[in-house]
Amino acid sequence: MPPPSAQSNRLLVFLIAVALAAAGAPAFSQQRAPDPGEVAERAVGLTNDFRAQEGRRKVVVNEKLRAAARYFAGYMAKSGRFSHEADGSNPAARAKQQGYEYCIVSENIAYRYSSTGFTTRELAAGFVEDWEHSPGHRKNMLEPEVTETAVAVAGGKAGHYYAVQMFGRPLAQSIKFSIANRSTTVVRYRVEDGTFSIAPRQTRTHQNCRSSAIELEGAGKVTPKNGDSYAIVQSGSGGFSLKTEQPD
Repeated sequence: MPPPSAQSNRLLVFLIAVALAAAGAPAFSQQRAPDPGEVAERAVGLTNDFRAQEGRRKVVVNEKLRAAARYFAGYMAKSGRFSHEADGSNPAARAKQQGYEYCIVSENIAYRYSSTGFTTRELAAGFVEDWEHSPGHRKNMLEPEVTETAVAVAGGKAGHYYAVQMFGRPLAQSIKFSIANRSTTVVRYRVEDGTFSIAPRQTRTHQNCRSSAIELEGAGKVTPKNGDSYAIVQSGSGGFSLKTEQPD
């Protein structure tokens, strides 16, 4: 076999140099990009862990909220705009557009960038920590009356990621209760921030999104559950009291 030529030797040295350069390249250049679906799933889990630490109930994923979150995360990633009204709409309208009939809707958004990239775990933890440390976002995360959630993540330009976290309580989970006036005079009472007058033999039905006490002067407070019925009755001393009744 004839000896290798000088040109062959130069080619071999060049290939070895390329291989060594690749082996010494920074680790982030070979790091797999985070999977948006997995980041979102992890963020939901971390949020429920945070709620549990703060004495709140777990929230479950709702597909309609997830559709709204995916749309908006994708919009911000494509447009580079970052605000709750970036698309000219608002969180409640976006949820309703996806068919979510709500009592309560709230939204957290977040943006993260790194020139060296993120792991899936790092990106999920970063989004959730950002929300935990922001008073307004933290309030949404710990809202006791919400029951459902969704998170979506979308990548924009290289190293740029946008997240949308939604919380909700569906209209079907509103708290309905009724109050009947069994006395012989008009009675005033309070529910949430409203004051109501109810005439004798009148019955009024309330539908609230949050747990709210009924305040009747001289009778203390009662916090109704869904389906409860109450009657205002006159006591012998001329005052009033609130009694539980069986619903019709």
